[in-house]
Amino acid sequence: MIGNTLLTIGLMAGLFTFIMYYFSVKGYKNTLIPARIGFHVTSISVIAASALLLHAVLTHQYQYKYIFNYSGSDLPVGLLMSTFYAGQEGSLLLWLLFTVIVGLILLDYTSKRGDLEPRVMITFTLGTVFLLVMVSPLLKSPFEYIWAEETFLNVKYLNPSFLSMSFLQGHMFSDPNSGDNFVRMSGELLASMKGAGIGIDQFILQGKGLNPLLQNFWMQIHPPILFVGFAMATAPFAFAVGALIKNDYSDWVKQSLPWLLSGMMVLGLAIMLGGYWAYGVLGWGGYWGWDPVENSSLVPWIIGVAGIHTMLVQKKSQSKGGPGRFVKTNLILAVLTYVLVIYSTFLTRSGILSDASVHSFVAPGKIVFVFLLGFLLMFLFLGLGFIAYRWKYLTENFEAEQNVLSRELALFTGAVTLIASAIIILWGTSAPIWGTAVEIRYYNELNLPIGIIIGLLNGFSLLLKWRKTDSGSLLKSSAFSAAAATVLTVSSVLIGSMYDIMLIIFTWSTAFALFVNIEVAYKIIKGNKLYLGAYVAHTGLALFLLGVIATGGFTEDKQVQLVKGETVEVLGHEVTFTGYRPIENGKKYAFDIEVVDGGSKSTVAPVMYIAEFNNSLMREPDIMNTLIRDFYIAPVSYEDGSAPASGGEKHSLTKGETITYNGYTIAFEEFNFDQEAMADMMAGKQFQIGAVLRISQGDKNESIELFMISDGQTREFTSAHLHEFELDFQLLSLDASGVVELMIEDGTHGKQQSENVKQEVLSIEASVKPFINLVWLGVIVMVVGFTVSTVRRLRESVA
Repeated sequence: MIGNTLLTIGLMAGLFTFIMYYFSVKGYKNTLIPARIGFHVTSISVIAASALLLHAVLTHQYQYKYIFNYSGSDLPVGLLMSTFYAGQEGSLLLWLLFTVIVGLILLDYTSKRGDLEPRVMITFTLGTVFLLVMVSPLLKSPFEYIWAEETFLNVKYLNPSFLSMSFLQGHMFSDPNSGDNFVRMSGELLASMKGAGIGIDQFILQGKGLNPLLQNFWMQIHPPILFVGFAMATAPFAFAVGALIKNDYSDWVKQSLPWLLSGMMVLGLAIMLGGYWAYGVLGWGGYWGWDPVENSSLVPWIIGVAGIHTMLVQKKSQSKGGPGRFVKTNLILAVLTYVLVIYSTFLTRSGILSDASVHSFVAPGKIVFVFLLGFLLMFLFLGLGFIAYRWKYLTENFEAEQNVLSRELALFTGAVTLIASAIIILWGTSAPIWGTAVEIRYYNELNLPIGIIIGLLNGFSLLLKWRKTDSGSLLKSSAFSAAAATVLTVSSVLIGSMYDIMLIIFTWSTAFALFVNIEVAYKIIKGNKLYLGAYVAHTGLALFLLGVIATGGFTEDKQVQLVKGETVEVLGHEVTFTGYRPIENGKKYAFDIEVVDGGSKSTVAPVMYIAEFNNSLMREPDIMNTLIRDFYIAPVSYEDGSAPASGGEKHSLTKGETITYNGYTIAFEEFNFDQEAMADMMAGKQFQIGAVLRISQGDKNESIELFMISDGQTREFTSAHLHEFELDFQLLSLDASGVVELMIEDGTHGKQQSENVKQEVLSIEASVKPFINLVWLGVIVMVVGFTVSTVRRLRESVA
């Protein structure tokens, strides 16, 4: 009750604050102080509610449905605290918490700058109110009691000493399929428990626990930083609306730019922390998979970065008087940055992507879906509607630029290029809404030429002067960087055997940007250090892209079966499986692999275990890190020697892809997902999706179909034996992006083996990731650059 009371007080105070700021904008006197008091009451209520939820998590108060569903008594403190935001309700509260904290800083910031406070805070408060409604008792409160709606609790979470009591027997049920027993938790049962003197804290001993994929250090810090970025994206939107309210655009860029810079710095860092988590935990060996939920956070970052560059043009062009250039563009981009954050929330939490993304939350219900859609449309129409209202005035104050060789035009072109990338990603990300999906290559192929253009503009924009640049001086100033980029690119071609023309051009443009930024930064390093921010950030971007090129174009991978005690050469490493050992009190098993690389010897220990959370086999990779490359080992399966060793190979196939295996041609032709199966899935019934394969050798060919069977909670994968070719197929996984994983084995292999030979065999997928540290280094350097730029623009905002 206390938690919901605090959130309700915060909502009421938020509405009061909005009204007071509205009157203040309209010119009423004596409304500004009450508005400030109202916002502080809102903030205190939210902070208190958040502290109360955290206390409930740490003290295992399973009377709250949210805590029971996402927390557990056996979690260490760090992971236990992260269950605060493991589900929809808690993560929304975390977003709200950071929003009010950012709001308090913004209130102080705007109160010192003339009449800015009411014009900005009225919009910021409106965003806060919408989030408060989301976590209110009417929608998704984390303080809902577990008995508020009938809930079936597995008896394994309950105190066994109470299960034989007579009053409980009418509330117990069994699942004939699984054999599990459940207790129906309701208000009626709670009353019976109270009558018997049994407290809910005595009855429920354990929660369901935390998803094992989230039990990682980086997932303890990635979501909070992401929500700080989301909260900070509200500020540029509020500044844009504040400028539109007054119809004065002379100062809004100067005031808004520090917030946009810092917000995009935080959001970008959060996105890449998520990538680092995926690289180290998920086991597929990459840091970016173009997952729809990953993309939905990336798109507002891209739009925000585009806005930074056009804002710089407006700020510079204001020196001649007037509002400056690209006013409309900047207003639109500031609005879209926040609107796309809301759209990201809509995609993630509406349930639309529940079958297309591993990151998506389950469907929240019709009311929440409608409210999320209303939240999105409200701020879209508020921002764009205001711009349309002021369009005539804004058009009359637009100044055209005549010279092609100018920094203004280069920055604008860069912004347009970024916007094009955002549109491409947004279209692919939204595809599941229309009942379809795009393949990974859609993103890669369309963004590659954009990356080339960004690299070129990253370099040339710094060499161009404001207003006008002589072509001769441009060529002269770019000579060193162009030559250095050519040397680096040619070296990559010769040493790395890189012959893809687009990758060669991409490498040159990125290297050119790197050397230009380093050269310019070196020239000005003795001056004001705050002017280095942009060059440091661009250097980080160039390093990041070079890392992307290296890992994307030169990664080698191989599926290997390691027989215990036998040394195998794998991608230039001598690898020996030495055995396994229990860890974490026997809950997990580490498989020790001795790796010899040159003269150095290391032990890599990937992990496999059956998770109690979902009764599924979980695999955790391990990585041997070196300065210039990573040796990445992901476990696939283990045979303990009780059966003859398998001769199978694991393969990942994209729809339409063809591979060869032992002289056979194997093509993944299509998915079989008919309307009836889709209807069963949407209704929560058991359904199946088929993967159709065609196998051929010479003039013989045959088709088989493997199935994933799911009831929405668990998945089963079928196998098949192809008699025509004596091949065995086992479906391992099926991905909504169009990828299946198979284990293929020659059926004659087992016949040729002696049944008396018993071997321990660990199947792994190994890969070498060259220069992947450039990716992480680039992110760190970019963050430093953004930070320096933020400090500079913050000082300028008070000038």
